[in-house]
Amino acid sequence: MMTDATYTPGSGTTVARMLHRAGRWDEALALLSADALAERAEILVDRHWWRLDGEAAAEEAVGALVPSDPVLAGFLRAQVRYTRLLFGLDPRADDLRRAREDFTAATADARLSGWAVFWLGVLADNVDGDPGTAGTAYQQAMEQARKQGDTLLESYGARHIGARLLERDREEGITRLRRSYHLRAALGARPQTAAAALTLAGELPPGAEADQLREAAALTARELELTWLLRAL
Repeated sequence: MMTDATYTPGSGTTVARMLHRAGRWDEALALLSADALAERAEILVDRHWWRLDGEAAAEEAVGALVPSDPVLAGFLRAQVRYTRLLFGLDPRADDLRRAREDFTAATADARLSGWAVFWLGVLADNVDGDPGTAGTAYQQAMEQARKQGDTLLESYGARHIGARLLERDREEGITRLRRSYHLRAALGARPQTAAAALTLAGELPPGAEADQLREAAALTARELELTWLLRAL
């Protein structure tokens, strides 16, 4: 889960951004210059989220970013902390507190505010077990996504709001999940599209569409080595 705000103009970083979004993290890293600290940290944190390895490299890259951009560094380190918490990767005693503090600090930064609100929502949802706070955060993130034209963030909002709608308005919930899938596919965000395909397939009745979505998710997960998605399959 990322923001294009960390990327600066230039052919190398533009191609790196496209490769990053396609889940080609190592190839994206190879294109970056030595001073592209923000881009490197963002790619390594995102890679860690999807593959659940490379934590030390992600932490090192975030640490290198602290002197020049402490807010972004805190935002990225909070994602590493959330990954440890969610997947039980030897979480540290202060991970929840410090992740919440860093995401909260990032809400004051225009580059990161929408995503930071979203991450606070998933913390509330998946760690605190506080669906009320989570729902409010998802709505706020969705509003910011639309205001800022951040289609990837909108896809995340649609996915989480859709999941919450399933119990009381199943048709609308599936509509939101389908929109999340379509938005991600349009952006070329391959890991996210695979995850959305599997989520949508799980809510559809048995049949050709659900089977095709699962097949597509599996193909992408195997090619890109998306660890937790492979487990879900």
